[in-house]
Amino acid sequence: MRKLFLIFGLIFSTVFTVSSQEISVNAIGIRFGDNSGLGGEISYQALMGYSSRLEIDLGLRSKSGEDSLKATGIFQWVWSLGNRFNWYAGFGGGIGNFRVNGTAKIFFFGTGDIGIEYNFEAPILISLDYRPEYGFNNVYKGLNSDIALSVRYQF
Repeated sequence: MRKLFLIFGLIFSTVFTVSSQEISVNAIGIRFGDNSGLGGEISYQALMGYSSRLEIDLGLRSKSGEDSLKATGIFQWVWSLGNRFNWYAGFGGGIGNFRVNGTAKIFFFGTGDIGIEYNFEAPILISLDYRPEYGFNNVYKGLNSDIALSVRYQF
């Protein structure tokens, strides 16, 4: 009988102490950062598994004869910190285009990402992340990094 109470006690305490991650199926918003001179990005996240997601970001800039576009894709793993906080890390890459005076220059880069996020009770997600990027050609070369604050609507 003691063993039965012990087993039920363990099951009961396990069920009520497990904290599940709250990752939305979809989230869209803006990532406010330098983005290597491109400024803010439109950001979309899609759930890929129980604790992973895909983030796709698009940065655009047009000023005085110079047009730029940068698309980034990052696969992220998400871990719960408790109390609606998560932290995440991932890797990915992207492609971009600088057009100066009618001459287009395409570039490629690899990237990583690490950050922390807070999931409000309303369908709002706010996050702060660090993203190092490494460019592979003369237009966007070497190590570049970006720190950004993101605000996304979850659905």
